Amino acid sequence: MKKPINWKKIWWTSCWIIFSIGLIVLFGASIQRKNNQKCSAIKIEITGAEKHMFIDEKDVLDLLLVNGPIEGTMIHSLSLRKMETLVEQDKWVKNAEMFFDNNQVLQINIEERQPVARLFQTDGNSFYLDTAAVMLPLSNKLSVRVPVFTGFKKELIGDTPLIREMIDLSTYIGADSFFNAQIAQIDIREDKRFELIPLIGDHRIVFGDASELTIKFKKLKAFYKTAWLQNGMNTYEILDLQYKNQLVAVKKGMAKAAADSAAAMRLLKNGAMFPSLTDSVAPKKIDTTAVKLLGASPKKANTATKVANSSVKLSSKKSKKDKKKSKDKKQ
Repeated sequence: MKKPINWKKIWWTSCWIIFSIGLIVLFGASIQRKNNQKCSAIKIEITGAEKHMFIDEKDVLDLLLVNGPIEGTMIHSLSLRKMETLVEQDKWVKNAEMFFDNNQVLQINIEERQPVARLFQTDGNSFYLDTAAVMLPLSNKLSVRVPVFTGFKKELIGDTPLIREMIDLSTYIGADSFFNAQIAQIDIREDKRFELIPLIGDHRIVFGDASELTIKFKKLKAFYKTAWLQNGMNTYEILDLQYKNQLVAVKKGMAKAAADSAAAMRLLKNGAMFPSLTDSVAPKKIDTTAVKLLGASPKKANTATKVANSSVKLSSKKSKKDKKKSKDKKQ
C-alpha cells in the first residue's frame, strides 16, 4: 500500500527554498548596488595608544592617498586588502582593518604597536622594542619613557632568548611604579647578564639573567625598605641578586678589598713571591700561614704581609752579620 503524500511538508520545504533564494538575490543586489556607489568619507580609529601616539590620522591618510584619492571613488574599484597591506607597511602599525558601512563611509581601524623598551647600541644607534620583539624606529613626534638598555651589540639582534629576557624585564619594570621611577638604565654585560643602574643611590645592582625576576625584584624592594631607613642608600656599592633566597650587599670600599684579596690568593696559589727589599737578598716565597690569613680577611692579609716583610728584613740583617764575621776572621 502506498504511503499518502505529505503535502504539508512539501509546502513548507518549498517555502523555505523560495525564501532562501530570495534572500540570496536581495543580498547580491545590495552588494551590487553598494559597489556601484562612491566612497562618501573616511573615518579612522587608532587603538593601542594608551598614552602616546606614534602614528596619527594624517600618517594613515598619507599612506592611503599615495595611489590617488579615495573619497568620490567607486567602491568596487577599491581593494580593501591591498589598502590594509599598504598601511601595515608602517612599522608602528600592528594591524589594519577596513570596511564600508551602510553609508558608504570607509571605516579604518588601526592597532598601534606599543614600545616596552629602548635600546642603545654600542655603535650609537637607538630604537624601540615592542612585546612582539619588533624593532621600532625613533619617532620625530615624541619620545616615550620606557626602560633603557645600554651595551646592546649589533650582532645580538638575532639573539631571540636574550631579547625575550629584555622584554620580560622591561615589562615588569614598566608595570611597577616604584622600579619604573628608580631604575635609570639596564646595562647588558659581555656575558649577556644584566646590571641595573638606579636613579637614587650610588650603587650597582647585579641582576644576572631574567630568570625568577619576580622573586629578585621582591628581594630588592624588601632590602630597599630596610636599608633606606637604617643605613641610607649610599652605604652600599653592590647589590647582588644572583644568589637563591638571598641578596648580597657589599658596602663601599669592600668590593675593592675583596678583589685585592682574591687576586692575592690567586698569586699565592701560582707561587707568587714578594719583591726583595734589597738587591743582595733573594726573594722568598710567602709562608703558608700568610696564605691562610690573606684568605681570611683583607685586614689580616695586610698583617700577614707585614710579617712576611719583617722576616725578609731579619734575613737580610743576618746575612750581613755573617759576611762581616767571615771578613774579620780572614784579617
